[in-house]
Amino acid sequence: MWSDESEHLLVEDKCSARIFTLNKPKQLNVVTAAMIARLLDLYLASAQDPCVKLIILKGRGRAFCVGGDIVTVARHAKQGNWKANIIDFRTALTMMYVIATQTKPQVAILNGIVMGGGACASIHGRFRIATENSIFAMPETALGFFPDMGSSHFLSRLPGFFGEYVGLTGAWLDGAEMFACGLATHFVPSERLEELEEAIVKADSSVPAVISSVIEKFSEMPTLKEDSAYRRLDIVNKCFCGATVEEIVAALEKEAAENDDDWISTAIYSLNKASPMSLKNTLRSVCIK
Repeated sequence: MWSDESEHLLVEDKCSARIFTLNKPKQLNVVTAAMIARLLDLYLASAQDPCVKLIILKGRGRAFCVGGDIVTVARHAKQGNWKANIIDFRTALTMMYVIATQTKPQVAILNGIVMGGGACASIHGRFRIATENSIFAMPETALGFFPDMGSSHFLSRLPGFFGEYVGLTGAWLDGAEMFACGLATHFVPSERLEELEEAIVKADSSVPAVISSVIEKFSEMPTLKEDSAYRRLDIVNKCFCGATVEEIVAALEKEAAENDDDWISTAIYSLNKASPMSLKNTLRSVCIK
């Protein structure tokens, strides 16, 4: 095993599998520009290495990854240092493209918090494994940003208008909801992850069907909670099909007047406290099917 200078990104080769571990548990594995640049180099090197057949991506601690270092992004913007942000975003977008188009399968183990850019680094890959500890969210609209890094690609492809709901409200989804809507390809109990990783390594294959069959042996069918937003997909589709944010809020308010459901009031509250510009940018990007 080796690491970068700050040991925030660990790399380990096991047989034909290359394992990347985000190692900033106290910061919930937030990724800095330097870490992203290092990851991009590692992905490109792995693509050319005939000894590497697949990649495993995971995070240490209670988070997989909460996304990029938006504090530094905001500081650069405030200082007028737009060039630094442009360079960093170009690197991050290039990495997402490489993850999405690489021929060697990636298995992302999402055993914890998955937010923002952290979600993108995993969902653009072939396999995404959720657990009972998984928590997914795209919180950008509450921060004055909008879901980027290719997130509009996968949000727009979720069932019905669930992507609009997730992107606009920043709602938190658990592992069962991630699996149900397609954000995760498999659901595996966290207690079996170590055994699963060993089985994937032992399979010594880059064939997606082979890797999928291995993961299936450890997978379970999770049960959605009664208060799950995904159980309300009919209401989500009814309210979030609006062409504008104003139409969506009006539809939710009408629904709230007819149904006593805390989920609806929570969605309205989330939209009202979010940045109006962020909401409009998010809706415009996600609603393009």
